[in-house]
Amino acid sequence: MSISHPIPAATLVLFRERGDGPPELLMVERAKAMAFAGGAMVFPGGRIDPGDEALAELHPDLPDAAARIAAIRETVEEAGIAVGIAPPPPPSPDQLAALRAKLHAGEAFGRALEEAGLALDLTALTPFARWLPAHQHPRIFDTLFFLARAPEGAEATVDRTENVRLVWTSARAMLDEVDAGRAAAIFPTRRNLERLALFASFDDAVVDARAHPIRAVTPWVEEREGAEHLCIPDDLGYPITSEPLTAAVRG
Repeated sequence: MSISHPIPAATLVLFRERGDGPPELLMVERAKAMAFAGGAMVFPGGRIDPGDEALAELHPDLPDAAARIAAIRETVEEAGIAVGIAPPPPPSPDQLAALRAKLHAGEAFGRALEEAGLALDLTALTPFARWLPAHQHPRIFDTLFFLARAPEGAEATVDRTENVRLVWTSARAMLDEVDAGRAAAIFPTRRNLERLALFASFDDAVVDARAHPIRAVTPWVEEREGAEHLCIPDDLGYPITSEPLTAAVRG
């Protein structure tokens, strides 16, 4: 697949505040058999489907509405957590379980919400980044990353289909796991974890997100210090903007 035909996708970085340390983020481990990022730790997310595009027509004021909807839907499917679903209070456990089951059965998200008497609050998501790799891979994703606060008391459960486990972890702790060889992360995930590790709270992350433009990050290869490095722009908030190509995991 060429860079001219990327797959539109969205992912959600969920924050859970802790009083005694940095916020925890929800991550899932992809099944090793998956063609993209098999065995890697990622944030909940996936491709934007036609139903998301159709539902986005109800939100003409948000040009990224379809991506927000996809991020919300995928988080329900993959982790059983409802973010950006109104009105308050959030869906009951039974409502959420029924909604998730319908999505797993292939029912359109909009119809499932309507049947449950629920609607979307897309303002619960804050745009954070956009990644559009350009290397040779059968699947190239044009992915919008969003931030959101996890609902109070939310209990995440893995879907056991595309993913095999989920964890709440600080960004720094996950980076330590990757460095120790106990977890795997592809290049975009690692760079985003390094950026997320800078924040002491969800509010700090939102301030940073709003201070940087949402511009497509397309890594390139460049020789630095006598070796080829995979590089990204240095003006988008990322503290580390290159990695030796031999060490980079590209999906």
